Amino acid sequence: MNKLVGIIIALAIGTAVGFAIGGSKLDSDSSSGGSNSSERKIAYWVAPMDPNYRRDEPGKSPMGMDLIPVYEDEINGSGDDSNAVRISPSVINNLGVRTAKVKKVNFHNEIKTVGYVSYNENLINHVHMRTEGWVKKVYVHSIGERVKKDTPLFDIYSPELVNAQADYINALRSGGRTIIRASKERMRALAIPEDVIEEIAKTRRAKQIVTIKAPADGIITALNVVDGMYVTAMTTAVSIVDLSSVWVLVDVFEAQTSWIKEGLTAEMRLSYLPGRVFKGQISYIYPDIDKKTRTLKVRMEFDNPDEILKPEMYAYITIMAAPKLDAIVIPKEALIRTGNSERVILALGEGRFQPAKVEVGLENDNEIEILSGLDEGEEIVISAQFLIDSEASFTGSTIRMLPAQEEVDDISSVENEDAEKHKAEEDTKPDPNKEGFWIVGKINSILDDGSKANVTHDPVEVMGWPAMTMDFLLDSNIDISQIEIGKEIHFKSVKDESGMYKIVEIMKM
Repeated sequence: MNKLVGIIIALAIGTAVGFAIGGSKLDSDSSSGGSNSSERKIAYWVAPMDPNYRRDEPGKSPMGMDLIPVYEDEINGSGDDSNAVRISPSVINNLGVRTAKVKKVNFHNEIKTVGYVSYNENLINHVHMRTEGWVKKVYVHSIGERVKKDTPLFDIYSPELVNAQADYINALRSGGRTIIRASKERMRALAIPEDVIEEIAKTRRAKQIVTIKAPADGIITALNVVDGMYVTAMTTAVSIVDLSSVWVLVDVFEAQTSWIKEGLTAEMRLSYLPGRVFKGQISYIYPDIDKKTRTLKVRMEFDNPDEILKPEMYAYITIMAAPKLDAIVIPKEALIRTGNSERVILALGEGRFQPAKVEVGLENDNEIEILSGLDEGEEIVISAQFLIDSEASFTGSTIRMLPAQEEVDDISSVENEDAEKHKAEEDTKPDPNKEGFWIVGKINSILDDGSKANVTHDPVEVMGWPAMTMDFLLDSNIDISQIEIGKEIHFKSVKDESGMYKIVEIMKM
């Protein structure tokens, strides 16, 4: 009995092991079958130079080039990246593709310009006589001489100044307060110094010679008097400028005028003082645009305590515009500029890339503001983007468009409008396929009893062709006996009804 039970148990264990092995094999087969089913499937074949030329099997394009496969996973993508360009990792590595994230930051913009140092006109003092007279002695000798406040400039004799002093003395003797005050104000009006007035009040004697003194510290910039000279109220005797503060006048382009306002910080650098930066600010913005240069003049003020800044010096200016808060920015190198729009290349991951139109705003040396078309955190290409953009254009990849107006509900309506506009523009252009185009190349061989030629030609700009070798039909009027194999020729080609390109005219180079 025990022996029978043992046999039954052994048979049960064997059966279980058999089922386990069989199940394992089935799983393995299933896994293998799944692997085979996951292989990429070819949807159709297209011509390398014309994605609209499609075939269900491999072969030659009308231009004699091998057709290339298009896989189902390339056309059945999901979301808005189904038309993205796909590039293998090895090619991405060889191109040196680098990417960066779209950021939201406080955008600091700078205006770089040049200007000239000028006098601070608020610190210029002109010395005029307020009556006529004769200069008796000049104490300063040349332009550029430094003077302190109350430094004697020149002596003058003027009958009117003497008469004013005499009237003041008589008023003092009479004791009338009104007359004293009036005569004293008259002397001040004639620019008689206060110390002279006080001396007259003490001595009760008029001074025949009055000494004119410097009204402020500074440097002599104009000296128009000499000993014995007769001067009038129209004569600018001496001009004195204080250089402790200077103005710098710059021109700002018309497009940058909205970025500036009074009080903004400015930095100044001079080529002969490398490494030194002067800090100042905008003190005045002139009200009009120069109609010839289309620039706006801006005045800045800089402290100059050591007087190292001299008028007419050439300076490099950087104006720090007020920052724009929470701006979407990208590296400046990522932007692709075209004649009527700007775009970037989005990195979608797994070797997929897609162009996206953007609207740009302010820019500085390193970054540029994006007004619409990108969101924070999206990844864009910052190197080799022009090659990817060319590939996207070549393969017909759809650009992620921007709505032209707020009431546009979806992207497709904008794309349709652009497509219709593009089609209308294309309809008005001459078609080189019908009218023909000229090519430079050489015939390598004659094929099919003289009805076809194998040709190596230069790039054809009007068709967007690169330099390559392809087959052309030969028109019946071409005398093949006159063709020299390997010689460079200039030939005209048109596209016939079958889609093949035909040589219709040949010119020897």
